[in-house]
Amino acid sequence: MKQRVSALLREKFGREVVLEKPRDRSFGHFATPIAFALAKELKQSPMKIADEIASSFEDNGVFSRVESVKGYLNFRLSENFLSEYGSWALENTEAFATQEKKEKILLEFVSANPTGPLHIGHARGAVYGDTLLRLARHLGYDITAEYYVNDAGNQIDLLGLSIQLYGRENILNEVVEYPESYYRGDYLAPLAHDAVEKFGIEILSDASRQKELALWAKDGVMQIIKKDLADTNIFFDTFVYESTLYDDWDRAMLKMGEGVYKKDDKLFIASSLKGDDADRVVVREDGRPTYLAGDIVYHNQKFERGYEHYINIWGADHHGYIARVKASVEFLGYDSTKLEILLSQMVSLLKDGEPYKMSKRAGNVILMSDIVEEIGSDALRFIFASKKSDTALEFDLAEFKKQDSSNPIFYIQYAHARIKTIISKSDLSHDEIMSAALKNLGENADMLMFDALLLPEIVEDAFSSRQVQKLPEYLKSLAASLHKFYYDCRIIGTQDEAKLLKLLMVVGLSLKTGLSLMGIKAKDYMSKEDI
Repeated sequence: MKQRVSALLREKFGREVVLEKPRDRSFGHFATPIAFALAKELKQSPMKIADEIASSFEDNGVFSRVESVKGYLNFRLSENFLSEYGSWALENTEAFATQEKKEKILLEFVSANPTGPLHIGHARGAVYGDTLLRLARHLGYDITAEYYVNDAGNQIDLLGLSIQLYGRENILNEVVEYPESYYRGDYLAPLAHDAVEKFGIEILSDASRQKELALWAKDGVMQIIKKDLADTNIFFDTFVYESTLYDDWDRAMLKMGEGVYKKDDKLFIASSLKGDDADRVVVREDGRPTYLAGDIVYHNQKFERGYEHYINIWGADHHGYIARVKASVEFLGYDSTKLEILLSQMVSLLKDGEPYKMSKRAGNVILMSDIVEEIGSDALRFIFASKKSDTALEFDLAEFKKQDSSNPIFYIQYAHARIKTIISKSDLSHDEIMSAALKNLGENADMLMFDALLLPEIVEDAFSSRQVQKLPEYLKSLAASLHKFYYDCRIIGTQDEAKLLKLLMVVGLSLKTGLSLMGIKAKDYMSKEDI
Protein backbone atom coordinates (compact mmCIF):
# COMPACT_ATOMS: atom_id res chain seq x y z
CA MET A 1 0.00 0.00 0.00
CA LYS A 2 2.63 2.50 1.06
CA GLN A 3 4.66 1.77 -2.07
CA ARG A 4 1.65 2.45 -4.27
CA VAL A 5 0.86 5.72 -2.47
CA SER A 6 4.54 6.75 -2.50
CA ALA A 7 4.79 6.10 -6.24
CA LEU A 8 1.63 8.09 -6.94
CA LEU A 9 2.84 11.06 -4.87
CA ARG A 10 6.34 10.86 -6.33
CA GLU A 11 4.84 11.11 -9.80
CA LYS A 12 2.64 14.06 -8.78
CA PHE A 13 5.35 16.08 -7.01
CA GLY A 14 8.44 14.94 -8.92
CA ARG A 15 10.26 14.09 -5.69
CA GLU A 16 10.32 11.54 -2.88
CA VAL A 17 7.55 12.16 -0.36
CA VAL A 18 7.77 11.25 3.33
CA LEU A 19 4.76 9.22 4.41
CA GLU A 20 3.71 8.81 8.03
CA LYS A 21 0.88 7.09 9.88
CA PRO A 22 -1.29 9.64 11.75
CA ARG A 23 -1.52 9.00 15.49
CA ASP A 24 -5.22 9.78 15.35
CA ARG A 25 -6.73 7.21 12.99
CA SER A 26 -9.69 9.45 12.27
CA PHE A 27 -7.32 11.60 10.18
CA GLY A 28 -6.82 8.79 7.68
CA HIS A 29 -4.37 6.06 6.70
CA PHE A 30 -1.33 8.12 5.70
CA ALA A 31 -0.07 11.68 6.15
CA THR A 32 2.76 13.74 4.70
CA PRO A 33 4.46 16.97 5.84
CA ILE A 34 5.47 17.87 2.26
CA ALA A 35 3.84 21.28 2.52
CA PHE A 36 6.39 22.25 5.18
CA ALA A 37 9.22 21.23 2.84
CA LEU A 38 7.69 23.30 0.02
CA ALA A 39 7.00 26.36 2.16
CA LYS A 40 10.46 27.89 1.86
CA GLU A 41 10.67 27.06 -1.84
CA LEU A 42 7.27 28.52 -2.68
CA LYS A 43 7.43 31.29 -0.05
CA GLN A 44 3.96 30.45 1.19
CA SER A 45 2.59 29.09 4.44
CA PRO A 46 2.44 25.30 4.80
CA MET A 47 -1.31 25.49 5.51
CA LYS A 48 -2.03 27.36 2.27
CA ILE A 49 0.14 24.97 0.28
CA ALA A 50 -1.53 21.93 1.87
CA ASP A 51 -5.01 23.36 1.13
CA GLU A 52 -4.13 23.87 -2.52
CA ILE A 53 -2.57 20.41 -2.88
CA ALA A 54 -5.56 18.71 -1.22
CA SER A 55 -8.00 20.37 -3.62
CA SER A 56 -5.86 19.35 -6.61
CA PHE A 57 -6.39 15.61 -6.15
CA GLU A 58 -8.80 14.05 -8.57
CA ASP A 59 -10.64 10.76 -8.11
CA ASN A 60 -7.95 8.18 -8.92
CA GLY A 61 -9.42 5.11 -7.28
CA VAL A 62 -6.73 5.08 -4.59
CA PHE A 63 -7.98 7.74 -2.17
CA SER A 64 -11.49 8.31 -0.89
CA ARG A 65 -10.43 11.52 0.82
CA VAL A 66 -7.46 13.92 0.82
CA GLU A 67 -7.56 16.60 3.52
CA SER A 68 -5.37 19.45 4.72
CA VAL A 69 -4.96 19.61 8.50
CA LYS A 70 -2.65 22.25 9.97
CA GLY A 71 -0.23 22.00 7.07
CA TYR A 72 -0.29 18.21 6.86
CA LEU A 73 -1.90 16.28 4.03
CA ASN A 74 -3.96 13.32 5.23
CA PHE A 75 -4.97 10.50 2.92
CA ARG A 76 -7.72 7.94 3.38
CA LEU A 77 -7.52 4.93 1.07
CA SER A 78 -10.66 4.04 -0.83
CA GLU A 79 -12.72 0.92 -0.15
CA ASN A 80 -12.14 -0.12 -3.75
CA PHE A 81 -8.38 0.03 -3.33
CA LEU A 82 -8.39 -1.92 -0.04
CA SER A 83 -10.87 -4.47 -1.39
CA GLU A 84 -8.86 -5.11 -4.56
CA TYR A 85 -5.58 -5.33 -2.67
CA GLY A 86 -7.05 -7.70 -0.07
CA SER A 87 -8.50 -9.93 -2.81
CA TRP A 88 -5.19 -9.94 -4.68
CA ALA A 89 -3.33 -10.95 -1.49
CA LEU A 90 -5.65 -13.92 -0.90
CA GLU A 91 -5.28 -15.03 -4.51
CA ASN A 92 -1.49 -14.62 -4.46
CA THR A 93 -0.52 -15.75 -0.97
CA GLU A 94 3.05 -16.71 -1.93
CA ALA A 95 3.66 -13.30 -3.49
CA PHE A 96 2.11 -11.28 -0.65
CA ALA A 97 4.62 -8.86 0.91
CA THR A 98 7.37 -9.97 -1.48
CA GLN A 99 9.54 -7.77 -3.67
CA GLU A 100 12.34 -8.25 -6.20
CA LYS A 101 15.33 -6.56 -4.62
CA LYS A 102 17.91 -8.85 -6.29
CA GLU A 103 20.97 -7.47 -4.40
CA LYS A 104 23.49 -10.20 -3.58
CA ILE A 105 24.26 -10.39 0.17
CA LEU A 106 26.49 -12.63 2.29
CA LEU A 107 25.18 -12.91 5.86
CA GLU A 108 27.47 -14.44 8.48
CA PHE A 109 26.07 -15.18 11.92
CA VAL A 110 26.35 -17.44 14.97
CA SER A 111 29.94 -18.59 14.17
CA ALA A 112 30.36 -19.98 17.69
CA ASN A 113 33.55 -21.91 18.42
CA PRO A 114 33.08 -25.68 17.89
CA THR A 115 34.06 -26.42 21.47
CA GLY A 116 30.64 -26.95 23.03
CA PRO A 117 26.86 -26.66 22.55
CA LEU A 118 25.24 -23.29 21.87
CA HIS A 119 24.23 -21.23 24.89
CA ILE A 120 21.49 -18.58 25.09
CA GLY A 121 23.90 -15.82 24.09
CA HIS A 122 24.56 -17.64 20.83
CA ALA A 123 20.82 -18.25 20.47
CA ARG A 124 20.03 -14.55 20.37
CA GLY A 125 22.40 -13.90 17.48
CA ALA A 126 21.17 -17.04 15.74
CA VAL A 127 17.52 -15.99 15.88
CA TYR A 128 18.33 -12.41 14.90
CA GLY A 129 20.39 -13.55 11.92
CA ASP A 130 17.87 -16.13 10.73
CA THR A 131 15.00 -13.64 10.97
CA LEU A 132 16.99 -11.12 8.91
CA LEU A 133 17.69 -13.90 6.44
CA ARG A 134 14.01 -14.79 6.09
CA LEU A 135 12.99 -11.15 5.68
CA ALA A 136 15.66 -10.62 3.03
CA ARG A 137 14.65 -13.69 1.04
CA HIS A 138 11.00 -12.64 1.15
CA LEU A 139 12.03 -9.27 -0.27
CA GLY A 140 13.85 -10.96 -3.14
CA TYR A 141 17.46 -10.49 -2.04
CA ASP A 142 19.94 -13.13 -3.20
CA ILE A 143 21.27 -13.82 0.29
CA THR A 144 23.55 -16.60 1.54
CA ALA A 145 23.66 -17.70 5.18
CA GLU A 146 27.20 -18.55 6.28
CA TYR A 147 28.73 -19.95 9.47
CA TYR A 148 32.43 -19.22 10.10
CA VAL A 149 33.86 -22.10 12.13
CA ASN A 150 36.73 -21.00 14.40
CA ASP A 151 38.44 -24.39 14.42
CA ALA A 152 42.02 -23.23 14.90
CA GLY A 153 43.94 -21.93 17.89
CA ASN A 154 44.08 -22.51 21.62
CA GLN A 155 40.34 -22.99 22.10
CA ILE A 156 40.42 -26.10 19.90
CA ASP A 157 43.48 -27.49 21.68
CA LEU A 158 41.59 -27.00 24.95
CA LEU A 159 38.78 -29.21 23.63
CA GLY A 160 41.21 -32.13 23.32
CA LEU A 161 42.50 -31.55 26.85
CA SER A 162 38.94 -31.35 28.23
CA ILE A 163 37.92 -34.65 26.66
CA GLN A 164 41.02 -36.30 28.11
CA LEU A 165 40.30 -34.89 31.57
CA TYR A 166 36.71 -36.13 31.43
CA GLY A 167 37.79 -39.56 30.19
CA ARG A 168 40.52 -40.00 32.77
CA GLU A 169 38.12 -39.20 35.61
CA ASN A 170 34.98 -40.97 34.35
CA ILE A 171 36.34 -43.80 32.20
CA LEU A 172 39.77 -44.52 33.69
CA ASN A 173 38.56 -43.62 37.22
CA GLU A 174 41.64 -41.52 37.93
CA VAL A 175 41.84 -38.69 40.42
CA VAL A 176 42.24 -35.68 38.16
CA GLU A 177 43.65 -32.29 39.05
CA TYR A 178 41.79 -29.84 36.86
CA PRO A 179 43.56 -26.79 35.41
CA GLU A 180 42.15 -23.28 35.57
CA SER A 181 40.87 -23.40 31.98
CA TYR A 182 38.98 -26.33 30.50
CA TYR A 183 35.56 -27.11 29.06
CA ARG A 184 32.95 -28.94 31.08
CA GLY A 185 29.52 -30.35 30.41
CA ASP A 186 27.68 -33.57 29.65
CA TYR A 187 28.40 -33.25 25.93
CA LEU A 188 31.98 -34.41 26.67
CA ALA A 189 30.76 -37.90 27.71
CA PRO A 190 29.79 -39.26 24.27
CA LEU A 191 32.85 -37.60 22.73
CA ALA A 192 35.14 -39.34 25.23
CA HIS A 193 33.51 -42.74 24.74
CA ASP A 194 33.50 -42.38 20.95
CA ALA A 195 37.16 -41.36 21.05
CA VAL A 196 38.05 -44.53 22.96
CA GLU A 197 36.16 -46.60 20.42
CA LYS A 198 37.89 -44.91 17.49
CA PHE A 199 41.44 -44.40 18.79
CA GLY A 200 41.75 -46.80 21.72
CA ILE A 201 41.86 -46.18 25.46
CA GLU A 202 45.38 -44.74 25.32
CA ILE A 203 44.07 -41.57 23.61
CA LEU A 204 42.84 -40.43 27.02
CA SER A 205 46.28 -40.43 28.62
CA ASP A 206 48.61 -39.33 25.84
CA ALA A 207 49.14 -35.57 26.13
CA SER A 208 50.90 -35.50 22.77
CA ARG A 209 47.64 -36.52 21.05
CA GLN A 210 45.47 -33.72 22.44
CA LYS A 211 45.47 -31.81 19.15
CA GLU A 212 44.64 -34.95 17.16
CA LEU A 213 41.78 -35.63 19.53
CA ALA A 214 40.56 -32.04 19.32
CA LEU A 215 40.56 -31.92 15.53
CA TRP A 216 38.49 -35.10 15.47
CA ALA A 217 36.12 -33.96 18.25
CA LYS A 218 35.32 -30.56 16.74
CA ASP A 219 33.28 -32.29 14.03
CA GLY A 220 31.23 -34.02 16.71
CA VAL A 221 30.64 -30.70 18.43
CA MET A 222 29.59 -29.14 15.12
CA GLN A 223 26.98 -31.87 14.78
CA ILE A 224 25.64 -30.88 18.23
CA ILE A 225 25.57 -27.23 17.16
CA LYS A 226 23.82 -28.02 13.87
CA LYS A 227 21.19 -30.05 15.73
CA ASP A 228 20.61 -27.22 18.23
CA LEU A 229 20.11 -24.85 15.29
CA ALA A 230 17.86 -27.25 13.36
CA ASP A 231 15.68 -27.72 16.44
CA THR A 232 15.11 -23.96 16.28
CA ASN A 233 14.45 -24.01 12.52
CA ILE A 234 17.79 -22.42 11.63
CA PHE A 235 19.87 -23.71 8.72
CA PHE A 236 22.99 -22.50 6.90
CA ASP A 237 23.91 -22.58 3.22
CA THR A 238 27.69 -22.66 3.72
CA PHE A 239 30.26 -23.37 6.44
CA VAL A 240 33.77 -21.92 6.19
CA TYR A 241 36.44 -23.47 8.43
CA GLU A 242 39.21 -21.24 9.75
CA SER A 243 41.66 -24.18 9.59
CA THR A 244 41.35 -24.21 5.79
CA LEU A 245 42.25 -20.54 5.37
CA TYR A 246 45.94 -20.50 6.20
CA ASP A 247 46.96 -22.07 2.89
CA ASP A 248 45.92 -18.69 1.48
CA TRP A 249 47.90 -16.73 4.07
CA ASP A 250 50.81 -15.57 1.90
CA ARG A 251 48.54 -14.29 -0.85
CA ALA A 252 46.40 -12.33 1.61
CA MET A 253 49.45 -10.80 3.29
CA LEU A 254 50.81 -9.78 -0.10
CA LYS A 255 47.56 -7.94 -0.82
CA MET A 256 47.77 -6.19 2.57
CA GLY A 257 51.03 -4.55 1.44
CA GLU A 258 52.14 -1.78 3.79
CA GLY A 259 49.06 -2.44 5.90
CA VAL A 260 51.13 -4.96 7.87
CA TYR A 261 54.59 -4.59 9.41
CA LYS A 262 56.93 -6.43 11.78
CA LYS A 263 57.97 -5.17 15.18
CA ASP A 264 59.45 -7.01 18.19
CA ASP A 265 59.12 -10.32 16.30
CA LYS A 266 55.38 -9.73 15.92
CA LEU A 267 53.35 -8.96 12.83
CA PHE A 268 51.04 -5.97 13.20
CA ILE A 269 48.28 -4.46 11.11
CA ALA A 270 48.56 -0.68 10.85
CA SER A 271 44.88 -0.31 11.69
CA SER A 272 45.43 3.05 13.43
CA LEU A 273 45.87 4.50 9.93
CA LYS A 274 42.26 3.51 9.23
CA GLY A 275 40.63 4.89 12.36
CA ASP A 276 41.40 2.18 14.92
CA ASP A 277 42.64 3.19 18.39
CA ALA A 278 45.91 1.30 17.90
CA ASP A 279 47.73 -1.10 15.63
CA ARG A 280 46.86 -4.73 16.31
CA VAL A 281 48.91 -7.93 16.51
CA VAL A 282 48.22 -10.38 13.70
CA VAL A 283 50.95 -12.95 14.45
CA ARG A 284 52.52 -13.39 17.91
CA GLU A 285 56.26 -13.61 18.50
CA ASP A 286 56.04 -17.41 18.73
CA GLY A 287 54.45 -17.57 15.29
CA ARG A 288 50.91 -18.28 16.45
CA PRO A 289 48.25 -16.26 14.58
CA THR A 290 45.65 -14.23 16.46
CA TYR A 291 41.93 -14.35 15.68
CA LEU A 292 42.47 -11.32 13.47
CA ALA A 293 44.82 -13.28 11.20
CA GLY A 294 42.09 -15.73 10.23
CA ASP A 295 39.60 -12.89 9.80
CA ILE A 296 41.89 -11.11 7.36
CA VAL A 297 42.14 -14.17 5.09
CA TYR A 298 38.44 -14.93 5.56
CA HIS A 299 37.31 -11.43 4.58
CA ASN A 300 39.64 -11.41 1.62
CA GLN A 301 38.00 -14.60 0.36
CA LYS A 302 34.57 -13.20 1.20
CA PHE A 303 35.04 -10.12 -0.95
CA GLU A 304 36.56 -12.17 -3.75
CA ARG A 305 33.28 -14.05 -4.01
CA GLY A 306 31.70 -10.92 -5.45
CA TYR A 307 28.75 -10.12 -3.20
CA GLU A 308 27.38 -6.61 -3.27
CA HIS A 309 26.98 -6.38 0.49
CA TYR A 310 28.34 -8.25 3.52
CA ILE A 311 26.67 -8.49 6.93
CA ASN A 312 28.35 -9.94 10.03
CA ILE A 313 26.42 -10.48 13.26
CA TRP A 314 28.73 -10.56 16.27
CA GLY A 315 28.32 -10.67 20.02
CA ALA A 316 28.39 -7.23 21.65
CA ASP A 317 31.74 -8.08 23.30
CA HIS A 318 33.30 -7.83 19.81
CA HIS A 319 32.51 -4.12 19.48
CA GLY A 320 36.16 -3.13 19.71
CA TYR A 321 36.98 -5.58 16.94
CA ILE A 322 35.00 -3.73 14.26
CA ALA A 323 37.59 -1.05 13.43
CA ARG A 324 40.44 -3.52 12.94
CA VAL A 325 38.44 -5.79 10.63
CA LYS A 326 37.23 -2.83 8.56
CA ALA A 327 40.85 -1.61 8.40
CA SER A 328 41.86 -5.04 7.09
CA VAL A 329 39.21 -4.84 4.38
CA GLU A 330 40.55 -1.44 3.31
CA PHE A 331 44.17 -2.64 3.19
CA LEU A 332 43.04 -5.63 1.12
CA GLY A 333 41.80 -3.13 -1.45
CA TYR A 334 38.06 -3.34 -0.84
CA ASP A 335 35.37 -0.85 0.14
CA SER A 336 34.77 -1.36 3.86
CA THR A 337 31.39 0.38 3.65
CA LYS A 338 30.14 -2.80 1.99
CA LEU A 339 30.82 -4.61 5.27
CA GLU A 340 28.06 -4.08 7.83
CA ILE A 341 28.63 -5.36 11.36
CA LEU A 342 25.64 -5.79 13.65
CA LEU A 343 25.93 -6.55 17.35
CA SER A 344 23.87 -8.89 19.51
CA GLN A 345 23.75 -8.22 23.25
CA MET A 346 23.79 -10.86 25.94
CA VAL A 347 20.70 -12.30 27.62
CA SER A 348 19.65 -12.49 31.26
CA LEU A 349 17.29 -15.31 32.09
CA LEU A 350 14.84 -15.56 34.98
CA LYS A 351 12.51 -18.27 36.17
CA ASP A 352 9.59 -17.20 38.35
CA GLY A 353 11.37 -13.91 39.00
CA GLU A 354 14.63 -15.48 40.17
CA PRO A 355 17.90 -15.84 38.21
CA TYR A 356 17.86 -19.05 36.20
CA LYS A 357 20.13 -21.65 37.76
CA MET A 358 22.85 -22.91 35.48
CA SER A 359 23.08 -26.67 35.42
CA LYS A 360 26.34 -28.40 36.19
CA ARG A 361 25.72 -30.78 33.34
CA ALA A 362 25.74 -27.78 30.97
CA GLY A 363 29.14 -26.65 32.17
CA ASN A 364 28.00 -23.48 33.98
CA VAL A 365 26.23 -22.00 30.97
CA ILE A 366 22.56 -21.92 30.03
CA LEU A 367 22.19 -24.12 26.99
CA MET A 368 20.02 -23.11 24.07
CA SER A 369 18.72 -26.68 23.90
CA ASP A 370 17.58 -26.56 27.55
CA ILE A 371 15.47 -23.46 26.93
CA VAL A 372 13.99 -24.90 23.74
CA GLU A 373 13.07 -28.02 25.70
CA GLU A 374 11.41 -25.94 28.41
CA ILE A 375 9.41 -23.36 26.43
CA GLY A 376 9.65 -24.57 22.80
CA SER A 377 11.46 -23.14 19.81
CA ASP A 378 8.57 -20.84 18.83
CA ALA A 379 8.68 -19.01 22.15
CA LEU A 380 12.46 -18.82 22.12
CA ARG A 381 12.47 -17.38 18.60
CA PHE A 382 9.77 -14.88 19.47
CA ILE A 383 11.58 -13.70 22.61
CA PHE A 384 14.91 -13.14 20.89
CA ALA A 385 13.34 -11.36 17.92
CA SER A 386 11.14 -9.10 20.05
CA LYS A 387 13.74 -6.57 21.18
CA LYS A 388 16.49 -4.64 19.41
CA SER A 389 19.46 -6.97 19.16
CA ASP A 390 21.96 -4.39 20.42
CA THR A 391 20.10 -3.81 23.69
CA ALA A 392 20.21 -6.02 26.76
CA LEU A 393 17.44 -8.60 27.02
CA GLU A 394 15.98 -10.04 30.21
CA PHE A 395 13.04 -12.42 30.19
CA ASP A 396 11.28 -14.79 32.54
CA LEU A 397 10.63 -18.31 31.31
CA ALA A 398 7.44 -18.45 33.35
CA GLU A 399 5.89 -15.65 31.27
CA PHE A 400 6.30 -17.64 28.07
CA LYS A 401 4.77 -20.78 29.53
CA LYS A 402 1.50 -19.03 30.36
CA GLN A 403 -1.44 -19.90 28.18
CA ASP A 404 -3.13 -16.50 28.19
CA SER A 405 -2.92 -13.04 26.64
CA SER A 406 0.13 -12.11 28.74
CA ASN A 407 2.15 -14.51 26.59
CA PRO A 408 2.54 -12.75 23.21
CA ILE A 409 3.25 -15.86 21.13
CA PHE A 410 0.16 -17.56 22.58
CA TYR A 411 -1.87 -14.39 21.93
CA ILE A 412 -0.83 -14.27 18.26
CA GLN A 413 -1.26 -17.99 17.67
CA TYR A 414 -4.69 -17.86 19.29
CA ALA A 415 -5.69 -15.05 16.92
CA HIS A 416 -4.79 -17.17 13.90
CA ALA A 417 -6.49 -20.26 15.33
CA ARG A 418 -9.58 -18.18 16.17
CA ILE A 419 -9.87 -17.09 12.54
CA LYS A 420 -9.63 -20.68 11.33
CA THR A 421 -12.24 -21.79 13.87
CA ILE A 422 -14.71 -19.06 12.87
CA ILE A 423 -14.36 -19.90 9.18
CA SER A 424 -14.86 -23.61 9.89
CA LYS A 425 -18.22 -22.79 11.55
CA SER A 426 -19.58 -21.12 8.42
CA ASP A 427 -21.77 -22.92 5.90
CA LEU A 428 -20.43 -20.72 3.10
CA SER A 429 -18.08 -22.24 0.53
CA HIS A 430 -14.58 -20.95 -0.10
CA ASP A 431 -15.68 -19.56 -3.47
CA GLU A 432 -18.62 -17.72 -1.89
CA ILE A 433 -16.29 -16.07 0.60
CA MET A 434 -13.64 -15.22 -1.99
CA SER A 435 -16.17 -13.64 -4.37
CA ALA A 436 -17.36 -11.16 -1.72
CA ALA A 437 -16.32 -7.51 -2.09
CA LEU A 438 -14.70 -6.01 0.98
CA LYS A 439 -16.87 -2.91 1.02
CA ASN A 440 -19.45 -1.20 3.22
CA LEU A 441 -18.26 -2.93 6.38
CA GLY A 442 -17.80 0.11 8.57
CA GLU A 443 -14.81 1.97 9.94
CA ASN A 444 -13.65 -0.75 12.36
CA ALA A 445 -13.50 -3.32 9.59
CA ASP A 446 -11.81 -0.78 7.31
CA MET A 447 -9.05 -0.15 9.85
CA LEU A 448 -8.59 -3.88 10.52
CA MET A 449 -8.20 -4.43 6.77
CA PHE A 450 -5.68 -1.60 6.57
CA ASP A 451 -3.71 -3.01 9.51
CA ALA A 452 -3.62 -6.47 7.93
CA LEU A 453 -2.40 -5.09 4.61
CA LEU A 454 0.45 -3.19 6.26
CA LEU A 455 2.60 -6.32 6.44
CA PRO A 456 4.62 -5.53 3.26
CA GLU A 457 5.70 -2.17 4.72
CA ILE A 458 6.58 -3.79 8.04
CA VAL A 459 8.69 -6.48 6.34
CA GLU A 460 10.66 -3.96 4.30
CA ASP A 461 11.15 -1.60 7.24
CA ALA A 462 12.21 -4.41 9.60
CA PHE A 463 14.89 -5.55 7.17
CA SER A 464 16.14 -2.19 5.92
CA SER A 465 16.44 -0.82 9.48
CA ARG A 466 17.82 -4.19 10.71
CA GLN A 467 15.26 -3.94 13.53
CA VAL A 468 13.51 -7.28 13.31
CA GLN A 469 11.55 -6.53 16.49
CA LYS A 470 9.20 -4.44 14.34
CA LEU A 471 7.70 -7.65 12.99
CA PRO A 472 6.64 -9.21 16.34
CA GLU A 473 5.44 -5.78 17.48
CA TYR A 474 3.23 -5.59 14.40
CA LEU A 475 1.92 -9.13 14.88
CA LYS A 476 1.00 -8.42 18.51
CA SER A 477 -0.86 -5.28 17.46
CA LEU A 478 -2.68 -7.05 14.63
CA ALA A 479 -3.66 -9.92 16.93
CA ALA A 480 -5.04 -7.40 19.45
CA SER A 481 -7.08 -5.71 16.71
CA LEU A 482 -8.44 -9.09 15.60
CA HIS A 483 -9.45 -10.15 19.11
CA LYS A 484 -11.20 -6.80 19.70
CA PHE A 485 -13.00 -7.02 16.37
CA TYR A 486 -14.17 -10.54 17.21
CA TYR A 487 -15.70 -9.39 20.51
CA ASP A 488 -17.28 -6.26 18.98
CA CYS A 489 -18.70 -7.77 15.79
CA ARG A 490 -20.99 -10.73 15.19
CA ILE A 491 -19.93 -12.61 12.06
CA ILE A 492 -21.60 -16.00 11.54
CA GLY A 493 -25.21 -15.72 10.42
CA THR A 494 -25.09 -12.03 9.53
CA GLN A 495 -25.90 -10.44 6.18
CA ASP A 496 -22.22 -9.59 5.73
CA GLU A 497 -20.89 -13.01 6.75
CA ALA A 498 -19.00 -13.64 3.50
CA LYS A 499 -17.37 -10.19 3.55
CA LEU A 500 -16.38 -10.48 7.19
CA LEU A 501 -14.95 -13.95 6.75
CA LYS A 502 -12.92 -12.72 3.79
CA LEU A 503 -11.64 -9.88 5.96
CA LEU A 504 -10.61 -12.42 8.60
CA MET A 505 -8.83 -14.45 5.91
CA VAL A 506 -6.72 -11.40 5.02
CA VAL A 507 -5.83 -10.93 8.69
CA GLY A 508 -5.00 -14.64 8.95
CA LEU A 509 -2.73 -14.38 5.91
CA SER A 510 -0.73 -11.56 7.49
CA LEU A 511 -0.45 -13.40 10.81
CA LYS A 512 0.64 -16.61 9.10
CA THR A 513 3.12 -14.88 6.78
CA GLY A 514 4.56 -12.78 9.60
CA LEU A 515 5.03 -15.80 11.87
CA SER A 516 6.67 -17.72 9.02
CA LEU A 517 9.17 -14.88 8.58
CA MET A 518 10.04 -15.41 12.25
CA GLY A 519 10.58 -19.13 11.65
CA ILE A 520 7.32 -20.00 13.41
CA LYS A 521 4.48 -22.07 11.99
CA ALA A 522 1.02 -20.61 12.56
CA LYS A 523 -1.44 -22.87 14.38
CA ASP A 524 -4.75 -23.57 12.68
CA TYR A 525 -6.35 -24.66 15.92
CA MET A 526 -5.51 -24.64 19.62
CA SER A 527 -5.97 -27.91 21.49
CA LYS A 528 -6.98 -28.14 25.12
CA GLU A 529 -3.31 -28.57 25.93
CA ASP A 530 -2.58 -25.27 24.14
CA ILE A 531 -5.34 -23.45 26.00
